[in-house]
Amino acid sequence: MALITLLEVSISLLFFSFLYGYFLISKKPHRSFLTNWPFLGMLPGLLVEIPRVYDFVTELLEASNLTYPFKGPCFGGLDMLITVDPANIHHIMSSNFANYPKGTEFKKIFDVLGDGIFNADSELWKDLRKSAQSMMTHQDFQRFTLRTIMSKLEKGLVPLLDYVAEKKQVVDLQDVFQRFTFDTSFVLATGVDPGCLSTEMPQIEFARALDEAEEAIFFRHVKPEIVWKMQRFIGFGDELKMKKAHSTFDRVCSKCIASKRDEITNGVINIDSSSKDLLMCYMNVDTICHTTKYKLLNPSDDKFLRDMILSFMLAGRDTTSSALTWFFWLLSKNPKAITKIRQEINTQLSPRTNDFDSFNAQELNKLVYVHGALCEALRLYPPVPFQHKSPTKSDVLPSGHRVDASSKIVFCLYSLGRMKSVWGEDASEFKPERWISESGRLIHVPSFKFLSFNAGPRTCLGKEVAMTQMKTVAVKIIQNYEIKVVEGHKIEPVPSIILHMKHGLKVTVTKRSNLL
Repeated sequence: MALITLLEVSISLLFFSFLYGYFLISKKPHRSFLTNWPFLGMLPGLLVEIPRVYDFVTELLEASNLTYPFKGPCFGGLDMLITVDPANIHHIMSSNFANYPKGTEFKKIFDVLGDGIFNADSELWKDLRKSAQSMMTHQDFQRFTLRTIMSKLEKGLVPLLDYVAEKKQVVDLQDVFQRFTFDTSFVLATGVDPGCLSTEMPQIEFARALDEAEEAIFFRHVKPEIVWKMQRFIGFGDELKMKKAHSTFDRVCSKCIASKRDEITNGVINIDSSSKDLLMCYMNVDTICHTTKYKLLNPSDDKFLRDMILSFMLAGRDTTSSALTWFFWLLSKNPKAITKIRQEINTQLSPRTNDFDSFNAQELNKLVYVHGALCEALRLYPPVPFQHKSPTKSDVLPSGHRVDASSKIVFCLYSLGRMKSVWGEDASEFKPERWISESGRLIHVPSFKFLSFNAGPRTCLGKEVAMTQMKTVAVKIIQNYEIKVVEGHKIEPVPSIILHMKHGLKVTVTKRSNLL
């Protein structure tokens, strides 16, 4: 019986692969609708559009009044309601939050994250969120964060850009930003600097594993569950990469945890240290947070600590590096915006020195146009291009669509930022001014319209850290360098759970002092 089942699954897998290849080769014209085929549903039409899936879904949603019911193959578990209706988003993320947990389906797809904050629900999620909020708002951690960012900026990013400028080399700015945010995130999570950002550009196993895990997670969203589980069982394709990545995460995190325990035990570091990384904080959660005991947190369990490290790394490295990459590409196409940013820097910031306290949060808050430009980049190119939710009970959304218990609802954030009915006729344009009032103050935009930092009770805890980091990097680079994208370099997003550029961002760098 097991052999028969294996044969059936193998035949299904081969048929799926053949169908995928056939529709890719056919190269049919793009359409603003999907045919609902017998048995196969709308999947064939979607597979054809995978290389440009974000723009295709945007066209679907624009033509279907912001919400589109997608029908997957029979028994494939891929039926979903795709929506960017702000009223639906507010209903799901805020007003009816209790009915839309992450759920078992989400945890199954993101199983590599274990029981970390992204997968957790109910009381465990509450404990994880309260403890993380307490730690990340603690003055010691905030000071540690700023020192870490400035140290990596001055000792890593600036020397690298100087080197590239001097040698007149082409560099992948996306790779540079990923290395920068990988190092800073790893230091903040574990206290260890992996040294990913340097002129040698070393390959870091953990960083490569993150890339491969993200790609596998994306394709789990568009493959029937039986297919990707079969891939995992046999051990090939994306699921083989996921298995190897999982092993890397376990091994590296285990080493960091054991080392930290030894340092604490041997008195090399102590809980009163001002350099409080998150791993140290969680190992001493009750002492450091000065709060009531979190009953569902288990700091003595290595798996609990591993899930915390990995969740923070996924959030800290990829979202910020993606945002910075798209931001600098948009600036390269909008030189007037660069001029305005430099004018604002010269007006609002006092002359800099090279010490690590070059910037502080109060000064950075004066950079209204920089803030607006970053928000505009996040609107058009959100680092997390889609989200997945499921109700525990049947519900009727404000748009009138009925959703059954455990059905899939997908927010396409990439499309949300391009909807003319939400953002106006100029929705596709890069306009930092849309975030600034006539009096020169920032305009508040509701989170269910601007979802890059999530919304409702699950609003991103690291928002301020991310904005501080992006502003600091942006100011330093724009002040001191001219960044020019290599002529003819192709820019397109890669299908993934993080909005990376498929071919990177190849640029040349020139020091501004050399242009005078």
